[in-house]
Amino acid sequence: MAKNPPEDQNPATRLVTGGRRSEWTGPVVNPPVWRASTHLYEDSAAQQAGLHVNQDGVFHYGARGGPTQWALADALTALEPGAAGTMLYPTGLAAPIMALLAVLKAGDELLVSDNSYDPSRTFAERALRDYGITTRFFDPLDVEGFAHLITDKCRVVLLENPGSVSLEMCDVPALAAAAKARGLVVLLDNTWAGPTGFQALKHGVDLSILALTKHVGGHSDLMLGSVTANAEWYPRLRRHSLMLGQQASPDDCALALRGLRTMGVRLERSCASALQIAEWLQSRPEVAAVLFPMLPGAPGHELWKRDFTGGCGLMTLVMAGKDLRARDALIDALSLFGIGYSWGGFESLALGSHPERDRAIMPWPPRGIAPENRHAVRLWIGLEDPADLIADLERGLAAWAAA
Repeated sequence: MAKNPPEDQNPATRLVTGGRRSEWTGPVVNPPVWRASTHLYEDSAAQQAGLHVNQDGVFHYGARGGPTQWALADALTALEPGAAGTMLYPTGLAAPIMALLAVLKAGDELLVSDNSYDPSRTFAERALRDYGITTRFFDPLDVEGFAHLITDKCRVVLLENPGSVSLEMCDVPALAAAAKARGLVVLLDNTWAGPTGFQALKHGVDLSILALTKHVGGHSDLMLGSVTANAEWYPRLRRHSLMLGQQASPDDCALALRGLRTMGVRLERSCASALQIAEWLQSRPEVAAVLFPMLPGAPGHELWKRDFTGGCGLMTLVMAGKDLRARDALIDALSLFGIGYSWGGFESLALGSHPERDRAIMPWPPRGIAPENRHAVRLWIGLEDPADLIADLERGLAAWAAA
C-alpha cells in the first residue's frame, strides 16, 4: 500500500506516489471518486466538533471536499517544497482570481507583469477596480526598474514565467527578493513548467498558481485550477476560497489524478519533440524568431538553464514579414495541428496570437526583432511523431510563402 511520499523522493516518483494515502484509497491503487454533498456524523457531538476543524482529511460537508479532492491537493502540495497546502478550483482562471482576492484588500496596489495571461490581467485591471484595488503593469525583464515602482500602497506582485504567448523569461528570484524587501506578497503563474520544472516556493514565491487543465489533466477533457501556498498564506487562501464557495468536482479531480501519474513522461516526450521542431524552425527563412526558452540561443535560455529543471512544448513563432492573411494560410494548411485554445494535451495545436493587444509597456515584436516581423503563431507540441509534425509544418510554411 502506497503511503504519503517521503521528503527525499524525486519529482518523478512523487507524481506516482503523491496523494495515495491508505485512508483515502483503501485496498485499491487509485483514490475512488467520492461524490458527496452530505457527510454523515456518528452523533451530535461529532457534528459539533466538526464545526471547529477545517482541514483536508476531516469530513464536514461536500463544499470542503472529500477524499478524491484531498488526494489531488495532497499530491500537488508534495510536488512543491516548502508548501503548506493546496486549494483546488473549477477552472484554471479561477486559480489566479482566488489567489489575488485572498491577499488583496481595498486601497491596495497590485503590480502585474506586462506579459501575463490575458484573462488574469483583465480581471486585475477591470474587476479589481470595483474592489478599490489599483493595478499597474511593469516590465518583468527590468529588475531595477521594478524595485523603483514599489510604493507604500503596493501589497502584491503577480508574475508569470515565462510570459504568456511571448515567453519572455524573467528573473523570479531577483524580482521576489526586491518584492519581499518591501513587504510584498509574490504570486506566480507557474503553468508553463509546473512544479516538476520550476519549484516556485523555493525561488521566493508565496503562492504558486497552476491551470491543471493543461499538463496535469493532459487529455483536453477537464477544466481545473490550483493554488499552492506557503505556511504564511495558506490559511488565508483556504479561508477566502471556502467563503467564496470554491470547490472542484470530484470527477475532474479523479481525471487530474490519473493525468498526474503520467505527466512526467508526457512532458519529457513533448519537450524532446519541441526542441527538435524548434531547432528545425530556427533554420527556416520564413521564421524570424522562435520564442522558446528551452532552445539554446533563444531569449531567456540562460535563465531557464539556471533556474529550471524542465519545461513543456509550448512555443511561439514570429513570422518573417508578410501579413495576417499569410499567417492564417499557414495555420489553415496544417492537418496534424488542431486550431484551438488551451494546450498541454496529447494533441498538437496551432493558434494565431496577438501579443500586442495584451500589453501596456513591453514592446511587440520583442527587442531585437525587426518591426515588420510581428505576426505570431503559437504552437503546442503534443505526442505525435516529431517527423510527422515537421512535415505538417513544412506544408504550412509553403502555404505561408504562397499567400
